[in-house]
Amino acid sequence: MAASSVSRRLLFSVAVPLLLFFGVMVFLLDARFRNLSEASMQAQIDAQMVALIASSDPDDAGAVNPTLQDAESRLATPGSGLYARVVNRKGRQVWRSPSNTGTDIDYGPPLLPGQRTFRYSTDPVLGSLAVASRGLRWEDDRSRRIDLTFTVATSREPYYLQLREFRQGLLGGVAVLTLLLLVTLAVLLRWVLRPLHVLELQIRQVESGEREQLDTEWPRELSGVVGNLNALLAGERHRIARYRDTLGNLAHSLKTPLAVIRSSLAGSDAKAVATAVDAQVERMSTIVDHQLKRAASGGVTVGQRTVAVAPIAQDLRVALLKVHGRKDFLIELALDDSAVFAGDRDDLYEALGNLMENAAKWCRGQVRVSGDCSPRHDGTRQLSLVVEDDGPGFPSSDRERVMQRGVRADEETPGHGLGLAMVQDMARVYGGDVELGDSALGGARVKLRLPGA
Repeated sequence: MAASSVSRRLLFSVAVPLLLFFGVMVFLLDARFRNLSEASMQAQIDAQMVALIASSDPDDAGAVNPTLQDAESRLATPGSGLYARVVNRKGRQVWRSPSNTGTDIDYGPPLLPGQRTFRYSTDPVLGSLAVASRGLRWEDDRSRRIDLTFTVATSREPYYLQLREFRQGLLGGVAVLTLLLLVTLAVLLRWVLRPLHVLELQIRQVESGEREQLDTEWPRELSGVVGNLNALLAGERHRIARYRDTLGNLAHSLKTPLAVIRSSLAGSDAKAVATAVDAQVERMSTIVDHQLKRAASGGVTVGQRTVAVAPIAQDLRVALLKVHGRKDFLIELALDDSAVFAGDRDDLYEALGNLMENAAKWCRGQVRVSGDCSPRHDGTRQLSLVVEDDGPGFPSSDRERVMQRGVRADEETPGHGLGLAMVQDMARVYGGDVELGDSALGGARVKLRLPGA
C-alpha cells in the first residue's frame, strides 16, 4: 500500500485533535448554557412566586385575590406562557390567573406548609412546562390558620428557542473557525514543508541529469541529510569515473600485447610464435589483474617495493620494435644503474610503456630513454625518467591540454588520448609529476619523476 504524503499526515494528525477539542468544547459550552438557562428560568419562576405570594391576602372566606400591579403582566394575559394557581389544603382552587383562560394545566397536588417542588411536565396544547409549587400557612390576627399551595408554571418554548439559537450560532461559529484554522494549517504546512518539495525537485533533477548535486543552503533539520546525499552523489560520480577510467586504462594497456601477438603470428617458427603469444597472454592477464586491483583500491597502491627500471625498459623495447616492425627506428636505452623505482612494478610498466609507446608512434627514426636516481633534501631519493623522440613534439600551447583524458594533439591520428593522462594519474598517486618539453633530438621530451630507492 502506497504511503500517504507527509503533508497529509501532518494535516490529519493536527485536524483530528482539533476537531475533538472543538467537539468537547461545544459539548461543554452547550451543557453550561443549558444549566445557566434552567437556573435563570427557575430564578424567574421563584421571583414570580414571591411576587404572587406578596400580593396575596386571604379574606374571611379563605379566598385569595392577588393584586396584579402591572395591567400588562403576563399572568393577566391569556396564552402568555406564564400561569399561576392557588389551592387550599383540600385541593380546591381558590384563585387562578387570567392567563389560564382556555387551558387545562396539571399543577399537581396540594402541598403541606413548608414543602417545595419543581418539576417539568408536558401539556398536549401548551407543550413542555416548568412547574414550581410552594406550600404556605397563613395566620391572621384572630389566630386563624389557612393552608394554601401556590403554583407557578411557565412554558419552556422560549427556553428551547433560545437554546436552538445558541446552538446554531455556536456550531456555525465553531465550523467557520475550524475551517479557517484548517486552511491556515494547510498554508502553514505548505510553507513549512516547502524545503522538502524543493529537495524532491532537486533530486529528480539529479536523476534526470539536469544538475550534479543538491544546493548547500537548507534548514538545520535537512542540512545533515542533504550533506550526506551530496557526499553520496560525489562518491558515486567518483566511483563511476574511476571505473570508466579503469576500463579505458585496461583497453589502452592491452593494445601493445595484442599488437605484439598480431606481429608474432606472422612468423614462420611455430615454437617462437607460441612462446611469444604465451608471454603476451601472461602479460595481458597481469594487466587485467593490476587494473582490477587499482579499481578496487581506488587507485592507491598499497605497499612499496624496489623495482629496477632497466629490465622493464628492455622488455618494452623488444615489444615495441615488434609492434612497429614496419617502421625503421631505433630505441636507445641510457638508464643508469641507480634507476630504481620504489613502488609497484605493474604501475611502472604501465607508465613507462605508455611513454615509450607514444615516442615510438610519433618518432621519425629515434627514441631515447634515460633515467637515474638522485637524493632529495628530505633524505629520500627521486627517480627521474626521460623519454625523448625526434618526432613533431608538443606545441607549447597544447602541453597542458594533452594531459587531459581523451585529448590528443593530432585529432586525425588514430588513438584515444589516454596514455599521458594515465601516466599523470599514476605519478600523482606516488607524489610525483610529469613534465612536457622539447627534446634535443628535435621532438618531444617527457620527464617522469617518481619515488626512487
